[in-house]
Amino acid sequence: MMTAVLKKVVSYSIFIAAMATGGSAYAKIDVIVSLGPQKYFVQQIGKDLVDIQVMIPPGADFHIYEPKPKQMVALARARLYFAIGIEFEEARLKDLSRTNPQLVVVRTDRGIEKMPLGSHHQFGPNETHAPETDADHDHDHHAAGGLDPHIWLSPPLVRKQAGTIVRALQEIDPDHHSIYQDNYQAFVAEIDELDAELKTVFAGRRGLQFMVFHPAWGYFAHAYGLQQLPVEIEGKNPKPAQLRALIEHARENDIKVIFVQPQFSAKSAQLIAREIGGQVVIADPLAREWAANLRQVARQIKAQLR
Repeated sequence: MMTAVLKKVVSYSIFIAAMATGGSAYAKIDVIVSLGPQKYFVQQIGKDLVDIQVMIPPGADFHIYEPKPKQMVALARARLYFAIGIEFEEARLKDLSRTNPQLVVVRTDRGIEKMPLGSHHQFGPNETHAPETDADHDHDHHAAGGLDPHIWLSPPLVRKQAGTIVRALQEIDPDHHSIYQDNYQAFVAEIDELDAELKTVFAGRRGLQFMVFHPAWGYFAHAYGLQQLPVEIEGKNPKPAQLRALIEHARENDIKVIFVQPQFSAKSAQLIAREIGGQVVIADPLAREWAANLRQVARQIKAQLR
């Protein structure tokens, strides 16, 4: 039989544990994600049941980012890592399984057919017409023949990722299965509403082009019948002849805006903008407020479509 003193000790221990978990009687699940938009997805489904750490900070280039010591500490105690298929993960996740045996790595890109890199038709010295670029996804730092990782910029693809996320949370924390399911259904409704809204925004504009410096918006363009025209050629700044072709194409098609992201230099984009009497506009694919960001980018793209 438990003594009065022991009862007090047990009660005190439970109280301390509850305080350590935000006043709840359960410990939050330590979750790691690579990118800010992923935190948004997991938060919508996990709510107060999860504690989420993001590996790639705002403004960093996920192709080359190196984690800080405190991030390695977070990785060492995490239960779940939601991977999305970027270089940052491929270089490190194999080692993590040895240093943190309890870590469950979940590939949220599982079941998603990615578009290939290397399909972008380059502007040559004699080319003045833009290629068909729905599937243009070349990246600097990507190996030739790789796949475009930017699947978080397409609401239909995020819907698929949400299904993977909810199943992983339910498996690791079955006591809260129904809560995760309810949150998931609410998030799917949000995604579907956003998707319908963006389809309305771009109705009647199928095939129209928008110019970007780094080709991060290919899945977004594909979802809504648009074409992204990248300034980068195979992950590099365009050569002079290619730059002239881009400028001529922009003039012919009345393109006045070039979208850039804060993670990359935009000198070539600024040069083109000056030549065409246009402007450079920031469109951050890594913004953490995912839904609001896609709405804003959609408005910006619509405003420049001719």
